[in-house]
Amino acid sequence: MSYNNFILQLTHKLSKKALKIDEFDSFLEKSDTFFDDIDLQKELLISNGYPILFCDDFVYFKPMITNLSDQTFCIVDIETSNNTPYNGQIIEIGAIKYKNGKVIQTYSTLVNTTKIPRVIENLTGIKTEDTHNAPNIKKVLEEFKLFLADDIFVAHGVKFDFDFINESFKKYNIGELYNQKICTIELIKKIFKFDRYGLKYLKKYLNIKGLAHHRAYDDALATKVLLHIALQKLPKDIKTTSELFKLIG
Repeated sequence: MSYNNFILQLTHKLSKKALKIDEFDSFLEKSDTFFDDIDLQKELLISNGYPILFCDDFVYFKPMITNLSDQTFCIVDIETSNNTPYNGQIIEIGAIKYKNGKVIQTYSTLVNTTKIPRVIENLTGIKTEDTHNAPNIKKVLEEFKLFLADDIFVAHGVKFDFDFINESFKKYNIGELYNQKICTIELIKKIFKFDRYGLKYLKKYLNIKGLAHHRAYDDALATKVLLHIALQKLPKDIKTTSELFKLIG
């Protein structure tokens, strides 16, 4: 069983019910995990953002027991010099922690890089010289991982941002992303019927003004507005984070 399959199976089990710690330990023992030592495996899950809670001899999957009003979402956007971390890197990252209708913390930085292709400069307005005094990629990734913690990772077209950051973590030996994630494209599709769901078009349709396009923090801020609007229009019977996941599918 691959480690991704292990995470999927663990999430499937914990999404049904909390497990007694001995049941949880038994599952780890029988699985092909990264560490043979169960305690190290638990630490790995937590350090990589997997949302579990140990309480009163039980292991809980946090989204199952967290009301939406208590859930912290981390809305993320990145600008990159290429479409893979093996041919390029993150050149800017913006992230916003959002909880119960409010921004509670932000993270935003350019990333030092030696060469930004002209097409990316034209798209983002970020020039190579703009990044010369910025922190290096490993430092930014380490800071972002601490910032993210085990919050829900939210992005517009989440697969790109999540996978790029995850592969960057692995490239620089910083671990992986085991966080749960939400795509605001898929969420908005459950709430509104539009012709298009690109961020540029949704900003127009929903009258989100004053934000640059293809700049990480501004795009994260626009995505935060989309998340806020969608959460306000959810069916009344959706109370927990887990129920939100089920709605999105």
